Amino acid sequence: MKYVIVLGDGMADEPIEAIGGMTPLEYAKTPEMDRLAKMSELGMVQTIPEGMSPGSDTANLAVLGYNPKVYYTGRSPLEALSIGVSMTDTDVALRCNLVTLTEDEAVYEEKTIVDHSADEISTEDAAVLLEAVKSALETENYQFYKGTSYRHLLIWKHGRVAELTPPHDKLGQVIGAFLPQETDLREMMKKSYDILVNHPLNIERKKKGLRPANSIWFWGAGTRPALTSFKEKTGKDGVMISAVDLLKGIAVGAGMENIYVEGANGGLHTNYRGKAEAAVNALLNGRDFAYIHVEAPDEMGHQGSLEKKVQAIEFLDEKVIGTVTAGLDKVGEDYRLLVLPDHPTPVSVRTHTAEAVPYLLYDSRAPKNKLWHYNEREAKMSGQEVPEGYTLIEHLLLYVNCKEIRR
Repeated sequence: MKYVIVLGDGMADEPIEAIGGMTPLEYAKTPEMDRLAKMSELGMVQTIPEGMSPGSDTANLAVLGYNPKVYYTGRSPLEALSIGVSMTDTDVALRCNLVTLTEDEAVYEEKTIVDHSADEISTEDAAVLLEAVKSALETENYQFYKGTSYRHLLIWKHGRVAELTPPHDKLGQVIGAFLPQETDLREMMKKSYDILVNHPLNIERKKKGLRPANSIWFWGAGTRPALTSFKEKTGKDGVMISAVDLLKGIAVGAGMENIYVEGANGGLHTNYRGKAEAAVNALLNGRDFAYIHVEAPDEMGHQGSLEKKVQAIEFLDEKVIGTVTAGLDKVGEDYRLLVLPDHPTPVSVRTHTAEAVPYLLYDSRAPKNKLWHYNEREAKMSGQEVPEGYTLIEHLLLYVNCKEIRR
């Protein structure tokens, strides 16, 4: 028996009047998910524990079976694991985004944040700009590390876990009220603008019609994590397939193998099919479990683009789910497949929310006979509820049935 999770990051949403009161998931053409839904269990799962922020960090930990209230120490330490950065007990890790701010205002605090990803900047462009920041600002206590695309890392030696604002939560707003209270962090952000605003690479980006990455933005502070081995917890030998450092870091902490897929970049035009093929190959060559994480729906939600979010969902359906099921069915491999988002990222608010999300659970050995489709509305109508998201994996792995986890 093989086990697969396909996670569409931020795929859940809210009804939108412009598409007849449907959600993007309901509106999108998803023949693969709808085909499976008719043979599957549908339900709603609460991935974000009460009182915790609705982040991909807490939610994906929960989907993998780790209670965020026990295991979560911050987002950035997980990303540090991904890029091989060792942390001591007194280190604090912070996400360092390359963002786009408006440039007309003379005072930094009066600028508006336009884009938390600087037009989904390439890793190659980001490396050049981060090096300019690093050369000017790095000290013994503040050390910068390159990640992927706009997502990078700062290690603060003997630091403290400060309350910091995610940039994607404040798009279109003046930044002054959301800057760090810590003087050093705030000053580094302000200085980074002076370093980057007229950088030759940003001038070239503007000529090409791309947004400049003209400031850094710190958020997601946390201390060194300690996750129990996934194999020890579940007895399953698992792989992670994701373009995002956060997910790669969770995998490192959990002792899972990260599989690199060429062209997987976390954007709308990532290598969806390549990720699915890598999962099938791993499963057919001795692995028990594959986690395929697709970032694109979340990014399109943050951009506020209904059209692109629908497109991302359709790509996931055709190129990921279609490829996985065809690959396993072709060889007659028994498998259980769980499809779900980690959290909603509604295009109307352009940030994460904490509402429950729909899940689809398919067992190739025991197809059901239902009339429903996979979306938020019909999953709610199913009556199945999992109030503690970290227990859902027990159901996937056949340790408990759904009635036992409704507690």
